[in-house]
Amino acid sequence: MTDAAAAPAEKAPGKKGLLITLAATLVLGGAAFGSTYLGIWSPAGMLTGSPAKEASAEHHAVVFIDVPKVEIVIPGGRARSMVLSATIETDSAHKAAVTHLMPRVSDAFTTFLSGVDPAAYDKRGVLEVIRAELVTRTRYVLGEEPVKDLLITEFRFK
Repeated sequence: MTDAAAAPAEKAPGKKGLLITLAATLVLGGAAFGSTYLGIWSPAGMLTGSPAKEASAEHHAVVFIDVPKVEIVIPGGRARSMVLSATIETDSAHKAAVTHLMPRVSDAFTTFLSGVDPAAYDKRGVLEVIRAELVTRTRYVLGEEPVKDLLITEFRFK
């Protein structure tokens, strides 16, 4: 006879073996997710060869620099004015350059806001459009690297 016929049939894993395998998979997967979420280790750091903690130490501290308040009279039949205050998010390495060029940033903001159609202020989503345009103008004046973000801290009508 052949070996296949002579060998005893192997027993298929039962429900108990399947349950243990499933439980072990869930426990190990949860532990891996938890340790990654807590920042104990990083899969991306393992691929690049540099630990995540060394990379984060190279970054400079975040600094927020206020842009002077801009007040624009909105042309039209109603006597309204718009007030905007913003803050530029940068890092400590670029703080001096951003502060030095703040008059140009303020000029870019005033120039843009003066050219906005008065009817646009009544439209839904105008703040997002204005913010995107101001970020673009800020990066044009200061460059891409210094400007991390632009935060609008006040936007109101008088």
